[in-house]
Amino acid sequence: MLWIHYGRVEDRPILTEFFGRVFCSIDDLLISINRPPFSGNLQLNQPNQTSGSLISQKPTTIALFFSDTGGGHRSAVDAIKTAIEQLVAERGTERPVRVVIDNVAENTHPINRGFVQFYNYLLRHNQALMKYYYAFIEFTKPNDSELAWRLSRPYLAKKMAAVDPDLTVSVHPMCNQYLARSLQETGQAAKCKLVTVVTDPNGDFWSGWACRDTDLTIAPNDLSRQRLMHLGIDEAKITVIGMPVHPDFRNPPTMSAEEFRHHLGLRRDFKTICINAGWAGGGNMIDIYKALRKVSKPIQVIFLCGHNQELYATMKRQARLSPVPTAVLPFHDRLADVMAASDLMVTKAGGLTTFEAIARRLPMAIDTITAPMPQELGTAEILVQEGLGQRINHADDIIGIVDNMLSREEYAKLPLPTNHQLDRVDAVFEIAELLLKTAGVEFLPVSAPSSLTAASGVFAEKMPTFLSSDFATTDSGDSVATYSAQV
Repeated sequence: MLWIHYGRVEDRPILTEFFGRVFCSIDDLLISINRPPFSGNLQLNQPNQTSGSLISQKPTTIALFFSDTGGGHRSAVDAIKTAIEQLVAERGTERPVRVVIDNVAENTHPINRGFVQFYNYLLRHNQALMKYYYAFIEFTKPNDSELAWRLSRPYLAKKMAAVDPDLTVSVHPMCNQYLARSLQETGQAAKCKLVTVVTDPNGDFWSGWACRDTDLTIAPNDLSRQRLMHLGIDEAKITVIGMPVHPDFRNPPTMSAEEFRHHLGLRRDFKTICINAGWAGGGNMIDIYKALRKVSKPIQVIFLCGHNQELYATMKRQARLSPVPTAVLPFHDRLADVMAASDLMVTKAGGLTTFEAIARRLPMAIDTITAPMPQELGTAEILVQEGLGQRINHADDIIGIVDNMLSREEYAKLPLPTNHQLDRVDAVFEIAELLLKTAGVEFLPVSAPSSLTAASGVFAEKMPTFLSSDFATTDSGDSVATYSAQV
């Protein structure tokens, strides 16, 4: 009955890509090429030449590389960046710290960009085919391909020379091998270490996560460590910490649950179900939404459509016809607040999203109507086994789940399970501290008074929210954050 237009989704020129010949009609696969791919325009601290506060010390540079296949890798990078900011602000450092961010996989070559876009297309429109895409990647191993390396090499050589990092961090399985080879060929490996941060918390993830040339691999739990060892990674080069969940999911929300619901035009006192279609906007969420009409208790819905314009338009029509009060949103960059205002989240088994919900102490109902992607199946099984989520094998399963769900207060009293590091909800700070130390960053003595000053005189800005086709590129192509502490 109610729908909310929250934000703006623009139409973009589109081009049919040749990958559509593989699994679907070529006329159905539409990939935007309106603007260049994102090359790190997250302006965390842009040097201000007129501020007069530039610090002459050469900063320690940490480069975080990822790809926008789904939204989890970007979320992990944002979480790590934010944790680095907080640690530097709280403890101070002897030298400035500079953070550079780049979604490198799609920037290396149009063919690689096509694979990324095709992956996201399947997430939105045909998740059942993801198992074939997964099998294709595992069989062909493009991350080990000489041809793929030659395609990626020019961009990486230019990028690494421009960034000149003291530490390179890969947060994507298709980046590790290329980054390692680039560091070796450019001679930077002698001074720059390579660390991989794994974001699939199970034992069934992409083999590309395992790179023997990395100096360290940070694993989210014991299952991922076993998988890495099975793939040939030395146990001494693996450290288990946890998932890099953004601190926002542990911090108090920016407003109360009642205020947030009221802001969306919803009832302050109704039980609220968040249906999260993910970054790409896929899954069986419309069928699950329709089944909610049969729930006996008064409820309302926040429906997150992600970066899927078609789903957004469809859901606005569905909401008008439904007796369940519904706020329909496109991608929302304050997911921590959405979760805080919800009593249950319906989601697929994405690693970052589900662990963000764990940190927020939000119960989950997991969409398994379509078999989860191979790299997410293990995550779904863990969550169900440990009592953190319930399966939705048929759309009507949501009825019993909602009718019998605990209140948020009752759920919050339950202890988090310790198996598989599920209770490590603050792990991102340990990850950030390890990365800073690996980069050679020295914190100020505990007794030393310090105050954070940005080298540019401009404090870090929040990572902006864009559609995947709506990224702009700065002249430098880098996302740079610079921090320092002075005694």
